[in-house]
Amino acid sequence: MTKCNKFPIIFSSLKNKKIVANFKGGAITSDVGALLLREVDKKLNLTKNISKLIPDHREPGKIKHKIIDMLRQRIYGLALGYEDLNDHTHLRNDLILKTAIEKDDTLASSSTLCRFENKFERKITLDFDPTDLPTYGKQENRHYHGYYKHECFLPLHVFCEEKLLVSYLRPSNIDGAKHAWAILSLLVQYLKKTWPNVKILFRADSGFCRPKMLTWCEKNNIDYIVGIGANVKLQKLIQPLVDRAKKEFELSGEKQQLFTDFYYSAKAWNKQRRIIGKAEYNHKGDNKRFIITTLSESCEIVYKNVYCPRGNMENKIKEQFELFSYRTSCHEWWPNQFRVLLAGLAYILIENLRSVYLKGTQFFTSQISTIRLKLFKIGAIICKN
Repeated sequence: MTKCNKFPIIFSSLKNKKIVANFKGGAITSDVGALLLREVDKKLNLTKNISKLIPDHREPGKIKHKIIDMLRQRIYGLALGYEDLNDHTHLRNDLILKTAIEKDDTLASSSTLCRFENKFERKITLDFDPTDLPTYGKQENRHYHGYYKHECFLPLHVFCEEKLLVSYLRPSNIDGAKHAWAILSLLVQYLKKTWPNVKILFRADSGFCRPKMLTWCEKNNIDYIVGIGANVKLQKLIQPLVDRAKKEFELSGEKQQLFTDFYYSAKAWNKQRRIIGKAEYNHKGDNKRFIITTLSESCEIVYKNVYCPRGNMENKIKEQFELFSYRTSCHEWWPNQFRVLLAGLAYILIENLRSVYLKGTQFFTSQISTIRLKLFKIGAIICKN
């Protein structure tokens, strides 16, 4: 038998605010049960504990909606019968739901919640990039490099976001992509063993555009986005877009960037592949760039949001230099390789400190040289018992 209660119901307080339910009418909601969900959640510490298990790689100063708040918003919404993300277009302003989630401000939008959910698809991007280590002595396997205009080694670095995976010393009288295929194969084998369903993206500049390597990626379900040199045929295919960019620049006086894509096959290829072209025009003239990829998203999104971020590799390699990876002054080869490896291990140590223990501090985005100066090089008086 239903038991009616005409007296106010008192819920646990929120900060210094009392939460009381009465039956006097006024602003009406159909979801007052959200407060009941809040009470159960607090007893179980469900969303609080789950939120701690979800990594948050966003910049601390730019976070508007915390992980725990978005978890509660989505979970409470599902419990209340709101299955669609679009429902949160109006729910984000619902006072009862905001109270249950313990927020005064507007809740996350449907698009923010969508990004939050999609972040959990496990994707790994492997960035390959060579650099030069100048040599000034008679080191074994040093050679003159025509591009860098000096004698050097040509180490290969592989990063996954900020994480260094490979630091491999090579002579400079080789193809810049030498051994990259073997290293990629070993990394894929290890990653697939650990995460069988992981999606892997191979990203590199035009120095790694090798048909056999691309074919191997396709056969092994590895996505790739790689620069490709501008030959005569590619130049001809993009010229109409360059002409259009020039006209728009002349009309506006502002730099123009236009994008297109097409399928193209060089003589050495066994199939056509997707090429994305960028036609840029500014006061210095035209600038044409091409990439080859298996990704299917729009040209501009793939170029700007997926390919261009590889430019951050330069900063990560610079940090290798800050850890003295360039000190390859031993006469024999293997001691120099070991020095490069030691610098890489020092990077891993400091990067872990930065990404895990300095999160939420002013040093979270600092260069290694800054961390060394501010946190390591601190004077102290030593007292020995």
